Amino acid sequence: MRIGGVIFDFGGVLCFHPAEEWIAEAAAAVEMPVPEFLDAFWKERRVYDAGLLTAEQYWQGIAAVAGRRFPDALIPAMIEREIQFWSRYDSRVLAWIRQLRAAGIRTAILSNLPRPLGERLRITEGFLDHFDHVTFSYELRAAKPQVEIYEHAIRGLKVPPAQALFLDDRPENIEGARAAGLQAELFLSWEKFLESILARYGLPEPPRHS
Repeated sequence: MRIGGVIFDFGGVLCFHPAEEWIAEAAAAVEMPVPEFLDAFWKERRVYDAGLLTAEQYWQGIAAVAGRRFPDALIPAMIEREIQFWSRYDSRVLAWIRQLRAAGIRTAILSNLPRPLGERLRITEGFLDHFDHVTFSYELRAAKPQVEIYEHAIRGLKVPPAQALFLDDRPENIEGARAAGLQAELFLSWEKFLESILARYGLPEPPRHS
């Protein structure tokens, strides 16, 4: 079946995962060991991404894991650090998106992310111009793999679910997409995508560089 639209996750697909040194610096800023910081960072993440916690509540929740409370002045700094976490865009994927659109294939972004990051992306010059539709979890107060978030993306993309391909780096989100009727593939890296996934769908191939 012809693919008429491609839906992209943000973290791990459109941008790289945070650099280890950035995570270490953030953990040091809140005086937590890296493993403890990461456990706390992800503990209430889906609730935060769904817009059900404010940034202050989320970061004070991380502090509570360590039996502490962060000074109010620390919260804005940690919000900025987290925005930096997700600031390394993959130019190869963005170039391919431009190629898709030139071929008449619609594109969308569907991402679990919190309000501060989403609001920053909305004012980042040119970034959202890559997409015909945008679905951010905090704006819907729902998060992947809840079915309503996929339905929102499908409506906005204006492509039948079976003709839309969703790319995400988390297996549970792929399962949720398939349950909503989408084609969906686990995106582990750009290289693996080119090697083992792209050819299955008859989509434009990006230029290969030696």
